[in-house]
Amino acid sequence: MAVIPPAEVRIDAALVSRLLDGQAPHLAEPHVEPFAHGWDNEIFALGPDLLVRLPRREASAGLIDHEIAVLPSLAARLPVPIPVPVFAGRPAHGFPWRWTVVPRLPGHSAADTAVADRGAAADGLARFLVALHTRAPADAPRNPFRGVPLAARAEGWRPRIEAVAGRESFDRWLRWSAVPAWPDAPVWVHGDPHPMNLLLHSDGRLAGVIDFGDVCAGDPASDLAVAWLMFDAPARAAFRAACSLSGAYDEAVWARAWAWALGLACVFTLASDDMPALAAIARHGLAETLADAEFSAAG
Repeated sequence: MAVIPPAEVRIDAALVSRLLDGQAPHLAEPHVEPFAHGWDNEIFALGPDLLVRLPRREASAGLIDHEIAVLPSLAARLPVPIPVPVFAGRPAHGFPWRWTVVPRLPGHSAADTAVADRGAAADGLARFLVALHTRAPADAPRNPFRGVPLAARAEGWRPRIEAVAGRESFDRWLRWSAVPAWPDAPVWVHGDPHPMNLLLHSDGRLAGVIDFGDVCAGDPASDLAVAWLMFDAPARAAFRAACSLSGAYDEAVWARAWAWALGLACVFTLASDDMPALAAIARHGLAETLADAEFSAAG
């Protein structure tokens, strides 16, 4: 069975309450309930307005540090809310890593909205990414899995793409991953803007963006892969057009973004048996990338 990595520590509501009582008694309250379960974090609802995020394995512990360090400075220039921590906790009570309390943002997960109804988010998501993709400082986090040149992903992705989509699809991936690299300085990259990390208003417009654990400096193409993971062809065209109005991206970025989308869809396919929402994103992303005539094998 293809499942997400197992948790390396036991995390429950009682532990969350103990951590809050000891370090943030001004935030502690009796209503602590499981809220979400992801690759990297366990999330608990703290009353109606706050969430507690705790790393579930050592490999993801440093991602919380990135959010603590980076999000306050990014938030002011972004057009929708992001979960800037209101409290950063320390290891205690047998829990070995830092953890955070963040606001519970309005909206619902885009993964819970039918693909055909996501088009209203295209313009807002384009504006969000254009605002985010500005030059990152020299001390910005680097991530070995996001924002990197596609050549760095080839060996790791080859068996996954071939297993899920076939050898011909990997050859197609090689063709489009070989376009020119990002020509400018590294920019801020969200790292993981798939539908589960995008929040929508009831009318479908973008309401917020969450889960910045993979935030880093790099090539924006890895973020722009969301065009195939989030949208159908008409909405993707609208998203790309809105991005292009900014003048921030060249044509090669979309070829690299397509290659990122195919690789991520295959990775999600192989690690989502216990996450139906992620499995649905994987199926959609795989279908959209392989059906996109712009990036056919012939080119």
